[in-house]
Amino acid sequence: MAGARGGRINESTGRVALICGGMLFTLLAHVTLVQAFGSHALNADRRNERPLIERYGHPRGDILTYEGTPVAVSRPSGGGPYRYRRAYPHGEVYAAVTGHLAPHRATGIEHAEDGVLSGDDPRVRVRSLVRAGEVEGADVRLTIGERAQRAAYEGLRAAGTPGAVVALHPATGAVLALASYPSYDPNAFTTFDPARLAETAQRLRQDPGQPLLNRALNRPYPPGATFKLVTTAAALASGEYTPASLLDAPALLPLPGGRAPVRNNPGCRDAHPTLMYAFQVSCETAFAGLGLRLGQDLLRDQAEAFGFNAEHLAIPLPATPSRYPMGTDRAQTALAAIGHHDNVATPLMIAMLSAAVANDGVLMRPYLVEEVRLPDGSVIKQAAPAPWRTAVPPTLAKHLAAMMTTVTHAGGTGTGAALPGVEVAAKTGGSPAAPGGQEQALVTAFAPADKPEVAVGVVLERPGPRAAAVASIARSVIQAALS
Repeated sequence: MAGARGGRINESTGRVALICGGMLFTLLAHVTLVQAFGSHALNADRRNERPLIERYGHPRGDILTYEGTPVAVSRPSGGGPYRYRRAYPHGEVYAAVTGHLAPHRATGIEHAEDGVLSGDDPRVRVRSLVRAGEVEGADVRLTIGERAQRAAYEGLRAAGTPGAVVALHPATGAVLALASYPSYDPNAFTTFDPARLAETAQRLRQDPGQPLLNRALNRPYPPGATFKLVTTAAALASGEYTPASLLDAPALLPLPGGRAPVRNNPGCRDAHPTLMYAFQVSCETAFAGLGLRLGQDLLRDQAEAFGFNAEHLAIPLPATPSRYPMGTDRAQTALAAIGHHDNVATPLMIAMLSAAVANDGVLMRPYLVEEVRLPDGSVIKQAAPAPWRTAVPPTLAKHLAAMMTTVTHAGGTGTGAALPGVEVAAKTGGSPAAPGGQEQALVTAFAPADKPEVAVGVVLERPGPRAAAVASIARSVIQAALS
C-alpha cells in the first residue's frame, strides 16, 4: 500500500517537474528572443530611459573646426539621471554642419558620426575601456575653416534673405565652409524636458523661413546662368567651338513648338559675339542657341560629368542630387542650356562646378571630416582625398578658367566678386521666377585663378534689390579662406 502511494507521489512529482522544466525552458527561450530580436525595439521605446541614461552617462566626443576650436561639446548636466548634456558654443553659425543631439534624435555630424562621438564604434569602445576603464567618445575634427565659415554665415545674415554658401578646396574636396540661412540654435534641442523639446521642434518646423532645412546640401535651385559653365564645356568638348568662335545673339530667339522666345539681356550688345564675350556678359540668346545646336544628349552627358544626376553623395551628410532632365524637346533643351528649365542644382553643386574647373577638370569627392581622434591623442580615421568625376580634360579646363576670369573684369557680370591683387574666376547667374516659383541670385567662383585654393558656390532666394550681395558674399568667403 505504502509503495503504491509512493509511486503515485513520485509520478505526480515527475509531472510537476516536467511542467516546471517546460515553463523554465519557455521563459529562457522568451528571454533569449527578446535579447536577440527585441532589444532594439525596447531601446527605441521612448518610455525606456535606460538607453538615454547610458547615452548621457559619459562625455561625448567634441566636434572641432579644422583649427581645433570646439563647436560641439559635452558638459556636466548639474543633476538628474543624465550626467552630461550637449552644448554648442557658436550656435547658429555651425548648425548646418554640427546639426544637434536631442534625447531621441540627432542630425548633421552628430548623426553621421554618432558611432565615434558616442563611443559605440568598436574601435573607440575597446580602446577607451582598455585605457580608462570606461566608455569615452572620440573627437571629430572637421575640414571647416573658422574664418571662411564665419564670413559665409555673416554674409548671408547681412543679406537678410534665405540662402546658402559652400566653399571647397579644389585640389582635395575638403569643405572649407558650409552655411545655411536662416539658421537655428542647436542648444534649443539639448533640454531633457519633453514638453519644451516638443514645443521647440514644432516652432522651428512651422517657421516659414525653414531654419531646419540645410539649404547648402538639400535645397536644389534652378542654376540660371551658372549652368552656362556646363553648356560652354559641352560646346568646347564637341570640337566645333573654341573661345573665339562667333555665335548668334539676336535680341529675341524664337523657340520651336510655339514657346515664348528667349529675350537677350541688355548687357549683351553684340549680335555676333565670340563665345568668350558671350560668356563674360552672359548673352541669353547665344547660349540658348548653343543648346539648340548641341542637343539634349551632349548637354546631359556634360552635366553628368560635373555630377548632375549622381545618387547617394554623402560628405558624410547626405546631399540631395542635382538634376538634369532625362528627356527634353528642342525648346526645353534651349532653356536648360541657360539654366531655366527643369535642371536644378544645390549650392554644393554650384561650388563643385568651379572646383572641377579649378582642379584641371577633375572633381574631387567633397568631404567634411578631416580626422577622428581618441582621447589619448591617437588618430583612428584620417581623410583620404579621392577623385570623384572627370568633368573636362585639362586643356578645356584651362579655357574655361580663362573665360571665367573675364567675368570679374571690367564689363563682366561678376565684378562684385573681384579682389584687389587676386585674380578671381567666376560665373554669376540669376534664375527668374517661374509660375509658382521664385527668383534666385547665384555665383560660382574660385581663386586665385592661377593657383586655386578655394572654390565657392553662393545662392540667395528672392534677393530683389539685394541680388548684388551674392557676389560680395563670394568675395568675402574667398578672402577669408585665403587669409
